[in-house]
Amino acid sequence: MARDDPQTDHVDVIIVGAGISGVDAAYRLKTLSKGKSWLILEARDRIGGTWDLFRYPGVRSDSDIFTLGFPFRPWPSDQAIVEGAAIRDYVEDTAHEFGIFEQIRFGHRVVGASWSSEEGRWTVEAEHQGQTRRLTCTFLFSCGGYYDYEAGYRPEWPGEKEFGGQIVHPQAWPEELDYSGKEVAVIGSGATAVTLVPSLAEKATHVTMVQRSPTYIVSRPARDRIAGVLQRILPRKAAHSAIRWKNVLLTIYMYSRARKRPERAAAFIKNMIRKELPEDYPVDRDFTPQYKPWDQRLCLVPDGDLFASMRSGKVSIATGAVERFTKDGLRLESGEDVAADIIITATGLVVKLFGGIALKVDGKPVTPGERLIYKGMMLSGVPNFFLSFGYTNASWTLRSDVTARAVCKILNHMARRGFDVCTPREPKEGMERIPVISFSSGYVQRALPSLPKQGNRQPWLVPQNYVKDRLAMRFVPVDADLEFSRNATAVRA
Repeated sequence: MARDDPQTDHVDVIIVGAGISGVDAAYRLKTLSKGKSWLILEARDRIGGTWDLFRYPGVRSDSDIFTLGFPFRPWPSDQAIVEGAAIRDYVEDTAHEFGIFEQIRFGHRVVGASWSSEEGRWTVEAEHQGQTRRLTCTFLFSCGGYYDYEAGYRPEWPGEKEFGGQIVHPQAWPEELDYSGKEVAVIGSGATAVTLVPSLAEKATHVTMVQRSPTYIVSRPARDRIAGVLQRILPRKAAHSAIRWKNVLLTIYMYSRARKRPERAAAFIKNMIRKELPEDYPVDRDFTPQYKPWDQRLCLVPDGDLFASMRSGKVSIATGAVERFTKDGLRLESGEDVAADIIITATGLVVKLFGGIALKVDGKPVTPGERLIYKGMMLSGVPNFFLSFGYTNASWTLRSDVTARAVCKILNHMARRGFDVCTPREPKEGMERIPVISFSSGYVQRALPSLPKQGNRQPWLVPQNYVKDRLAMRFVPVDADLEFSRNATAVRA
């Protein structure tokens, strides 16, 4: 897709990001809105997004691959929980198979995008090889995820300079790091920590997971036996669809039960953990969170690998806030000392909506925190702009694909009616503003002021339910609370 003069490039749709969401969006545009021209701008030099960025030991999905993967390209085995490198390869193979890879411009970091109502188009600024390139498009589709790729969340503790070992954040994992025969402390208890700990334990002398407070941890088989049976008896696509819907409906059911009866769900999870550990293990101390199930995302451990590492004696848990680093490790506020040669700060992500792209509409900066989110995919008052944002209680790709389909529906509607611009308009009677994510997790709470808000009724309410979203996409009118125009100058944000 290279052009002699990239300064003058214009396409109907620019997709930002070549991860799962971006490739899915491209496939839907290619198959459902065939008359539209498009390209993908990717800041990195490889495809895959999250699954190319994270390189720490054991990195894997915390959702099953049958729902995390593409609905149009079946996963070929019954392996449900998959390593990051395999997911990245799957994304790249999909892009090649469907003619998407050739439409990606790598090394193009989008830093700004400005909408002109007079011209009826976006001007996108991308940094490439030390230069700023400008491309234009009629529609801008942000598929760059929700967190900062440059750095993770990294609090500082007293005494760090005294520590005699190495401090590493998983998001910037050094390939040359040798932890063989070392004492390792992992600060954190989220998805990254529970993934890292059993993987590090394979080579390290001992690994201590240092958690300020416990997290809900659930063991799940790495292989899906039902998927294996369905793959043997059904055609490939039919099997994939059946497995996908089985997992979708099961997830919705389990989430609903947990929210309706949180005490019972918490007790069920704790009893599962008791069966994984010795009878005298203090489960209440290390595995009793201070919040209800799904107030934060549950952590998944395939085949109970974390608990197996604990039973082997190579992994232990220290519960309590870190007071300071010491020369030989770290000390908790309780006075407990944890020895370590290497300390891993698995302390979370930094939320960075749109990958940090500075949006402007007719010269005025767009502040996402002041906007309402429309159908989970557009911002009030921002014309011809779409964003892909996944579920908090299910696989990210489920919501991304719903969004991509809905975008194509809008584009096709506009093409049939001869419209140039679509803009979500907040109802005149006003609306209650609610946080778009209800999680109590630290990374969410830190980001809430910068995130758009949802409303208390459709189409401004974002249901965390794939079935409801699919039904709404099919049966809710495409023009609900959307303002369409044939004259670009008539739309002012």
